[in-house]
Amino acid sequence: MKRVGIATLFVLSGLAAGCRKSEAAKAPPPPPGVYVTTAIQHDEPVVREWIGTAEGDVNAEIRPKVEGYLLRRSYVEGNYVRQGDVLFEIDPRQFQSLLRQAEANLAQASASVAKANRDVARFEPLAAQHAISQQELDNARSSQEAANASFGALRAAVEQARLNLSWTRVTSPVSGVAGIANAQVGNLVNPQSVLTTVSDVDPIRVEFPMSEQEYLRYQNDAAIRNAPLDLVLADGSVFPHKGRIAMSGRDVNVGTGTITVIGTFPNPGNRIRPGQYAKVRAVMEVRRGAILIPQRAVNELQGIYQVAVVGPDDVAEVRAVKVGARLGTMWMIDEGLRAGERVVVEGFSRVKDGERVTPKPAPASEGAK
Repeated sequence: MKRVGIATLFVLSGLAAGCRKSEAAKAPPPPPGVYVTTAIQHDEPVVREWIGTAEGDVNAEIRPKVEGYLLRRSYVEGNYVRQGDVLFEIDPRQFQSLLRQAEANLAQASASVAKANRDVARFEPLAAQHAISQQELDNARSSQEAANASFGALRAAVEQARLNLSWTRVTSPVSGVAGIANAQVGNLVNPQSVLTTVSDVDPIRVEFPMSEQEYLRYQNDAAIRNAPLDLVLADGSVFPHKGRIAMSGRDVNVGTGTITVIGTFPNPGNRIRPGQYAKVRAVMEVRRGAILIPQRAVNELQGIYQVAVVGPDDVAEVRAVKVGARLGTMWMIDEGLRAGERVVVEGFSRVKDGERVTPKPAPASEGAK
């Protein structure tokens, strides 16, 4: 009897254990854990950025007007020069010699003019008395006119020789930053030689491409036309002086669909130099009551943007939304979401529409703008 009772107990214990295992196997898994943040709403400026290139307001190529050997460079490369400052000097000896020769020719012509004048003054009364023929007087007057014409031509030659001599001192036509010299002392230079470039960089011009749609808005909205521009430099710092749009190009580039726009910025101290790359930033509009969520909460699939919304009962809903502008780490939602709703920022792949989740508040950085 005892053996039968013990056997019965073993059988009952096995059945109970099997029932517990079956119940454990049938128990549903716990809801997946996700991190959520709340959609916020407030007035938000819509900022546009363009990649631009700095250029001088005036970029003067410095070329000599005469040919000769470079005698010296008279400026410090990369420094500021003023209009009229001497940048280069060309060996002047050849031009000094030509000037002296031109002055000598002019003196000779002056003597010829004086003689012709005396001849005419002497022949006129003699011709009136018929002491000489009229032809002799006419010849004297013709010689006088030829001498005066020759004198005028030689005087112009002297002026040209003086100009050529003065052009051996190559000066800057504008005030600005002078670039590195392209020719060295001893080089033979001519009017085709570009010795350096001087750029007027205050104000500095920044050239950037604007899309055709943005350009149309710019043309139709006075607030956008008058909006101040910020300049973000390569190191991430913002240039302290604000600029404005000065002009736009003639045509739209059919390849890129953009039009070239010029912004100008005050540049005291010549901090910005030609050729620098920078971002041009402007507030295009202010969106009233904009809905904002972190960019990580938005998921794109075949051109459709979705978010996972967690309701008060912790049931998830996968919802299609219409996105707007990106603002830092945030994304503006134009349609499909209301302020205060909770959205999943991490764990979207574990969410199934209509099923419960275990929401946890996202770290502060996830929901911060």
